[in-house]
Amino acid sequence: MQWTTEDWHTAGEPFRIVEGVPTRGDTVAERRVEAISGGADAIRRFLCLEPRGHDDMYGGFITPPDDAGADFGVLFWHKDGFSTACGHGTIALGAWAVRTGRVPSDPDGETAVTIDVPSGRVQALVRQSAGRIDEIVFRNVESRVLARGIPLRTSRGDVEVDLVFGGAVYATLPASAVALEVTPQHTTDLIAIGREIKWALNEHPAAQLDDARLSGVYGTILFDDLGRTDAGPHQRNVTVFADGEVDRSPCGSGTAARVALLAATGELADDETLTHDSIIGTRFLARVAERTTEGVIPEVRGMAHRVGTCTFELDENDPVADGFSLR
Repeated sequence: MQWTTEDWHTAGEPFRIVEGVPTRGDTVAERRVEAISGGADAIRRFLCLEPRGHDDMYGGFITPPDDAGADFGVLFWHKDGFSTACGHGTIALGAWAVRTGRVPSDPDGETAVTIDVPSGRVQALVRQSAGRIDEIVFRNVESRVLARGIPLRTSRGDVEVDLVFGGAVYATLPASAVALEVTPQHTTDLIAIGREIKWALNEHPAAQLDDARLSGVYGTILFDDLGRTDAGPHQRNVTVFADGEVDRSPCGSGTAARVALLAATGELADDETLTHDSIIGTRFLARVAERTTEGVIPEVRGMAHRVGTCTFELDENDPVADGFSLR
């Protein structure tokens, strides 16, 4: 087995891009379901887990689009399987598509890279000047509040949790509600409570969507309220997703979920910008691009950077050929 990847990071969060992985289905959503139990899952494990990856690795398999309206599709993956949405990955894919020439671009303007993902059709709007990428805007699917103020008893006390959809279902609450702050020294405790809340609410009725393939809580967002800037609210968050994986970036689809919630509560006006920081101090800027019947269309601004190209090979005598996880 041999696979070549192109590795990027968005605000510190890795994204490993892989082409040529065989998948089956008429749509990306169908391909995800098939990949979970098919041959693509073995390739995911090979490229994601140790010793070729790690428990916080993230990536995507490039697929055909659902139809001619998109440039390509992608199956997002992490250490525990295949996710339904990924904003930081969409930002990285926008940069990759322009840099590689897969999507012809305007070197002094905005180029729309349209991508089919399991939760729908999204865009990366790549803005360039003199051929240099200045920023990338992730335009997400419709995001909406599912439930507010769900009471939950946890190992760190009684809390109230909101459930919000941003391409995936997120549970969100202030870190202060569990006597924590979103800082690196609290990472272990943030992971523990994030996992606990995710699994406690995974079967909650509000987390069960009309499309069952999108149901269940994908991650827990814990945030610090940092007040306001001249542009709007300022928050710092950590997203603990899958089963204990930590997003180093402010989380693209998680930021979209926060935009939907803050817009619903009136804390983010249509002419304001959410300044959203990560646990490592990187930043996304987000806003309401459009109001919909049930929620909003969020836009998240960020930047991705190329890390390098890797070719991974399997030694036929490798005793850990399938990869392993310590978390």
